[in-house]
Amino acid sequence: MTLKHNLKRALAPILVAGFCLTSPTLSIAQEPVRQNDEIKQMVNQLSAQNLEQLVQTMVNFGTRHTLSTTTSKKEGIGAAREWVKSEFEKYAKASNGRMTVEMDRYIVKADGRRIPQDVEMANVMAILKGTDPNDDRVIIVGGHLDSRATDVMDAKSKAPGANDDASGVAIVMEMARVMASKQFPATLVFVAFQGEEQGLYGSTHLAERAKKENWNLVAMLNNDIVGNSFSAETGLHDNTSVRVFSEGVPANETEEQARLRRTLGAENDSQSRNLARYMENTGEKYVDQIDVVLVNRTDRFLRGGDHTPFNREGFAAVRMSETNEDFDHQHQNVRKEDGKQYGDLIEYMDFEYLRKNTGVNLATMASLGWAPGAPEKVGVLTSDLTNKTDLQWQAPTKGKKPAGYYVLMRETNSPTWEKKFFVKDTKATLNYSKDNYFFAVQSVDDEGHASLPVLPVPVR
Repeated sequence: MTLKHNLKRALAPILVAGFCLTSPTLSIAQEPVRQNDEIKQMVNQLSAQNLEQLVQTMVNFGTRHTLSTTTSKKEGIGAAREWVKSEFEKYAKASNGRMTVEMDRYIVKADGRRIPQDVEMANVMAILKGTDPNDDRVIIVGGHLDSRATDVMDAKSKAPGANDDASGVAIVMEMARVMASKQFPATLVFVAFQGEEQGLYGSTHLAERAKKENWNLVAMLNNDIVGNSFSAETGLHDNTSVRVFSEGVPANETEEQARLRRTLGAENDSQSRNLARYMENTGEKYVDQIDVVLVNRTDRFLRGGDHTPFNREGFAAVRMSETNEDFDHQHQNVRKEDGKQYGDLIEYMDFEYLRKNTGVNLATMASLGWAPGAPEKVGVLTSDLTNKTDLQWQAPTKGKKPAGYYVLMRETNSPTWEKKFFVKDTKATLNYSKDNYFFAVQSVDDEGHASLPVLPVPVR
């Protein structure tokens, strides 16, 4: 685990639930790494060779353009969808009936831009049903199956789409294979989206469905362009870092929520940004030689991905992408010019790097899937003028009962949580001023699986 963030001040005594801890509390950077054996075992089962075979099969369809053929059994988006479905069905055999597979079909109307006529699209989904009937949480991991050439409307030219985004779909499929036999109280959804290159149609369909059907969707992990570690443009070869993008101000923020955000100064503490922090902390704990770099932007300049529609619907969603993109091998016709090769070909990928990025996703999804639900009605008392911080909250009303709670703390100029301490009560009094620090609360079980953090709101 990389240790990037250190406290800049001496550790002071802390009052927790009314009792003073006279010994210093460890910073998160100093905290002993506590790994769950089952998560570590799953991460170790991920195979770079399997990932390469999955990507190669997707490349072999020639093109997976959204508007390509759906009648051929050997090429085009139709054949690719059916193959992903058949692979998911193989994995589902290990689940004792808990994993189901569906082709979620939908019609996209002609838009005069990238959809010239009405077209049926489909997301391929494997759903691992949660084992706790009282736990309605849903966690999604996704990547997009469609590919493109230079011309986004060219549905016939070769478009292997090895890195963009067979790499993301391979992550989703390898995770489904390894996780199918496990039992999680929450429901896990593995999805290969269609229509990303034409306008995020598959993810928009699923995000709107989740909203309409009132899914308790706690996290969406989008993987797009995650398998290349070398950029010819920059000369950088880096297979030890990966970016996670997250929105700051929520896309669907209301005026009331905006006022609260300004009161708290919480521009850097959206649900999605705290999911990104969670992914960094958890991924680095279970995957060796990886540095999860948090990028405080929704996405790259003038570009978007399948997490965006989920953000628009108010869900926590992030995008993982390689650190150094190689644009000669992205959105390019396969060709040679002046001896230089262009095109999104499999030979420009690094499958050990892709395996590590798969591990970050798996560790995050498994940790959330086994964690209790997040604490509810988290508040900070503001009725008295004091230099202490009084926090209170309620236990989650659904799912398993937490063994306790982590109270997280960081200075206001710190990008990540710096300290945490454990309490069994649903309140804590801290010997730090609420004006000078950010706080949040997580539910945690006996194994150390923690929910996403919840920021407190002012309570009088």
